[in-house]
Amino acid sequence: MTIQDVVIIGGGAAGSSAAFHLAKGGLKVKLIERKDKKSIKPCGGGMAASVQNFFPFSLSPVVDEVITRVDFSWRLNDPVVANLPGSSPFWIVRREKLDSYLAEQAVSAGAELLQPVGVINIDKSKNSWLITCDNGTELESLSVIIADGSNSPWPSKLGVGPKKHNFAKTTSVRLEGSGTLQKGTARFEFGLVHHGFAWAFPISSGINVGVGTFIGRQETDTQEVLDDFLPSLGFDPQEGDRQHSKLRIWNGHHPLHGDGLLLVGDAASLCDPFLAEGLRPALISGYEAANSLKEWLKDDTFSLEGYSKTMHTNWGASMAWGRRIAQVFYRFPKVGYQLGIKRPTAPQRIAQILSGEMGYGDIAQRVIKRLLLQK
Repeated sequence: MTIQDVVIIGGGAAGSSAAFHLAKGGLKVKLIERKDKKSIKPCGGGMAASVQNFFPFSLSPVVDEVITRVDFSWRLNDPVVANLPGSSPFWIVRREKLDSYLAEQAVSAGAELLQPVGVINIDKSKNSWLITCDNGTELESLSVIIADGSNSPWPSKLGVGPKKHNFAKTTSVRLEGSGTLQKGTARFEFGLVHHGFAWAFPISSGINVGVGTFIGRQETDTQEVLDDFLPSLGFDPQEGDRQHSKLRIWNGHHPLHGDGLLLVGDAASLCDPFLAEGLRPALISGYEAANSLKEWLKDDTFSLEGYSKTMHTNWGASMAWGRRIAQVFYRFPKVGYQLGIKRPTAPQRIAQILSGEMGYGDIAQRVIKRLLLQK
């Protein structure tokens, strides 16, 4: 059995990103994805255009829409408009297209893709990992990256990452046609969703609509929300293909590494706890995980702890503030909308956060103080 340098479990954005950077560095990489290429992935598909900085090839072939304006509303009224400055600050993609494209780039760089193949067991031996697949394939690898999303069982089984997971509950709707949503415009609706919000992002020949709740355990009547929200977009309340899911969101600073083991993307609970942005941290973590593993594989005395520290500094520090904002905003959403969205400076701040130019820590203390004083 040939020993791999890295086996990556999960061929989504994070896993395929890591596979590309590792294979480009000359390492032997196996990328395992359990779903077939035709599967539609429930996701809004929004990401900051700044993620292009992590790739030497253009992402434009999979960009469906460039967002230049964001429309906010409270119970379908009280509108606020944020015009996003700069060129291409926020992109919309179809997740299935993005993931497939990144996987193709990884294969072109030298990685081997096993699909559709599931993983049924991961064991650590003295100096390597043993991975057993559901098609009978057995792999031996010096290292493993866990990248199989919010439903991954492996972080808990392998004792890495948060001991307690926080989840956002989401319903995604894929609609054909643009309805009343204008080209280049994204929509955020607050007030209809208890402890959350609804969104609508344009894609080529359609719209991605979502409903998400971020705090509390009370169930949201998603259909009741869609009964109001979809007609405001020009659609019948029953239209669209729907998928329900739980999205693992950021929940504190926890180690994302083990002995030759790294977590990336949603499996690492990196998703934004306020706006549910998952693609940017997925691509960042794939890039950083690859860099850390390349160094670790050169010298077995090098610790992978640097990966956890990098992700805590470059992403987690902002998400810690994002979590605090979410806890206050979604408990007092009407006050939050008035003080956090309708302020004169809010559109510019929102644009900077969506584009990746600013983190939550830059605005958090002022926002939380205003929200608490007005509750």
